[in-house]
Amino acid sequence: DIPIIGNGDLFSYADYKKHVLDPIDLAANEEKTALSRTAMLARGALIKPWLATEIKEARVWDISATERFDMLRKFCHYGLEQWGSDTQGVQTTRRFLLEWLSFLHRYIPVGLLKEGEEQQQQQSLNQRPPTFMEGRSELETLLLSPHCHDWIQISERLLGKAPEGFQFEPKHNANSYTSTSTGTSSKT
Repeated sequence: DIPIIGNGDLFSYADYKKHVLDPIDLAANEEKTALSRTAMLARGALIKPWLATEIKEARVWDISATERFDMLRKFCHYGLEQWGSDTQGVQTTRRFLLEWLSFLHRYIPVGLLKEGEEQQQQQSLNQRPPTFMEGRSELETLLLSPHCHDWIQISERLLGKAPEGFQFEPKHNANSYTSTSTGTSSKT
């Protein structure tokens, strides 16, 4: 038997159960199945790097801004270890961090989801935070920001001051960002 591995659009344990586990249980009742309990995590893991833990532990994790910032700190540590702590290594780490932040800012903390929304405590993969969403702390609000200049500010907390005139524009085509540290939109 060749196992079949599901791919993409998983953003929570509920998604994993619905799209992976439930079809396996249904198929197992009918006949032998080649379906696998394995699934590939793509964008969901870029936005919620703790997604594998949520799935493994079959739970929703209302991860704090401090815990998320600690993940960023660890990411920067690994980047500096890989590329060096000289000017070029710091800038390479900063660019990769900013690309990742262009995905991470899309996470809406469970405690901020409005009651009455579908599945109350579950964000959908394509759901974005409102433009001016306020977090439960200053750090959480900064992590929710869709603005490049705020991501640069986060990078400065971790890697020191960005070079004079530094600007950043994500490489992917998301429409929820501003293109530079000045906050101007690149979309027309």
